[in-house]
Amino acid sequence: MPVMPEPSAEHHLLHLTPGQAQLFADPTRADIIALISQRPASIKELAGALDRPKGSIGHHIRRLADAGLIEVVETRQVRAITEKFYGRTARTFVFPDLDEAGERTFLDEAAAEMRDPGDDETALLTLRRARIPLSRAKEFSERLLDLAEEFSTADPGGTTTYGMVLGIYPTDRPSLPDIE
Repeated sequence: MPVMPEPSAEHHLLHLTPGQAQLFADPTRADIIALISQRPASIKELAGALDRPKGSIGHHIRRLADAGLIEVVETRQVRAITEKFYGRTARTFVFPDLDEAGERTFLDEAAAEMRDPGDDETALLTLRRARIPLSRAKEFSERLLDLAEEFSTADPGGTTTYGMVLGIYPTDRPSLPDIE
């Protein structure tokens, strides 16, 4: 079992099972999770945003709710109909080991949706490696969780939806020995 950082209370982490993580492999479900990260939404709103039939969105909503990833967080009475608004059950989903999560990972999703920035947009990609003790890896993990939380709860604005991929992970890369 990997060593996880101790999350601060505002992170609301949910450690996904392989079955829950597999639900993210469907692009529509991943889009629903991303949209309700912005605010709770109804099936009608999600169908409009995704340009999909309400019945299709309803199916995906049921699958996500049955898996414990989303829940009804608000209801409104609209004439004789109760409109349900869905929200995430956690702010941060922690994925299981990559080999358990299924064929398509969120890294695949991020790579597929990336595009070159326009003149009025920005982007940054970098990959770094460091040989550090476990205590520092835990510290960096906590800081990354804080940054992810800040990013995902920022006030909406602008015209571009940005994505962020953060991670810290052990590698099998070689390293030089300490200087004696």
